[in-house]
Amino acid sequence: MNPTTRQQLPTKLYSVDAVRNLDAITTNEFKISGYELMKRAGRALFNHLQNRYPIAKQIVVVCGAGKNAGDGYVVAKLAMQNGLDVSVVSLIDPAKLQGDAKTAWKDWHSLSHQLVTFSAQLVNQADVVIDALLGTGLQRDLEGKWAETVQIINHSDTPVIAVDIPSGLCADTGRVAGYAINATSTMTFIGMKKGMLTHLGVDHCGELLFDDLSIPESVYNRQPSQAICLDWAELRQQLKLRKHSTHKHQCGHVIVLGGDLGMPGAVRMAAEAALRAGAGLVTVVTHEAHAAVLLAGRPELMLSATDDGHVSSEVLNKATAIVIGPGMTDSIWSRNLLSSALQSHIPKLVDAGALRLLSEEDDGQRDDWVLTPHPGEAAHLLGESALHVQNSRFTSVELLQQRYGGHIVLKGAGSLLKSPISAKEVLPQVCPYGNPGMASAGMGDILSGVIGSFIAQGYELELAAKLGLCAHSLAGDLAAKDGQTGLLASDLLIHIRQLVNI
Repeated sequence: MNPTTRQQLPTKLYSVDAVRNLDAITTNEFKISGYELMKRAGRALFNHLQNRYPIAKQIVVVCGAGKNAGDGYVVAKLAMQNGLDVSVVSLIDPAKLQGDAKTAWKDWHSLSHQLVTFSAQLVNQADVVIDALLGTGLQRDLEGKWAETVQIINHSDTPVIAVDIPSGLCADTGRVAGYAINATSTMTFIGMKKGMLTHLGVDHCGELLFDDLSIPESVYNRQPSQAICLDWAELRQQLKLRKHSTHKHQCGHVIVLGGDLGMPGAVRMAAEAALRAGAGLVTVVTHEAHAAVLLAGRPELMLSATDDGHVSSEVLNKATAIVIGPGMTDSIWSRNLLSSALQSHIPKLVDAGALRLLSEEDDGQRDDWVLTPHPGEAAHLLGESALHVQNSRFTSVELLQQRYGGHIVLKGAGSLLKSPISAKEVLPQVCPYGNPGMASAGMGDILSGVIGSFIAQGYELELAAKLGLCAHSLAGDLAAKDGQTGLLASDLLIHIRQLVNI
């Protein structure tokens, strides 16, 4: 998601049930009717249509069941009244609609408007399609005419505006229920749905827009959110300014453990990222054979060699943060490295190969670490499939935190951070930055080094994780300005340095 777009969105994220409760409080206690809210939603959609596609003339509104269909009929009526050529399709008999949606259909139908038959030709000839098929109440996977309709729309080049949420996308998880609309933009209402910002939600929503439909602020005070969206503009204010007298030993010492034989690149990237994020000293503990690769291009790094994987407490005690995992395998050497790290109570970040080994350990919960698994590693840690982890990312990150303690970063599109109940923010936190170009080797190693650097500099683990996660993802966005394809992990380093300077 573009950071400039992100700044226009609220940071509180809600579940489907919570948004329903917000809606209910508004209608029952503040006496704003459901149909009034529907008309406001239709007006917001029509304004977006006019602003984004000012020369569009032919509009297709595809309606289904529920309140989404009602929103569709409202926007169709407004578009017709403003001289646009509007074709309205319904996948159900609209007479079977209930409540406010039925009222919206009757208002539209009362002007002698008639439904048309859906076809690929209809979609292809349109300037814009309005997706008002299915909303947040989706209970099962799409099939039959519902799935066929979504596929036809997706196979067209016609821009699509989704009403509240792309049809087929699960609002709580970001899972696709068999098929889902690929929206060009999505306008969501009342509360941001948490599933829009993670997993496949980021693929299907397109540009996200939000309208609170002018419901009173006191309504939001009555309903807690279920997740928080991280905001770099707010976070960067917590970066520490350095005094003129600062010296390197006040900026933290990161010790990076990893790099099994033939794999020096991962520890090199993590170590250099730690330096670029502000650590005063970085030592890499790895095989002596890797010395030339590590030091030739980055002489600022220090090396402590171990050929059996054992690391003395004398070496580890020099650190203010330990990063362990980049370039590790299931070898005895790597296992010894992990064992040495786990015996230390210095705050640590555990990633990559160390996470896979950790899944075999019975080390219990700890409060002195940050774990940063990708979905495959999370699956090992939980004893689940990677698909299950992805389809229930919020639940998975909660389970990881409950099982292992500390702070958990579940990486992926819309990375999640879950901290213990003792932390300042106990809700899951979502990182809205990053881009597909970051799906390349070494990105996780860079993240490990950045978070490790913040830990070493004295930031609390939760804040270090938030700062590192956002700085890393935003650096990826800045680096991708020259194109996403071919983006290298090391391309982020110069931008990380820019972001951490205030």
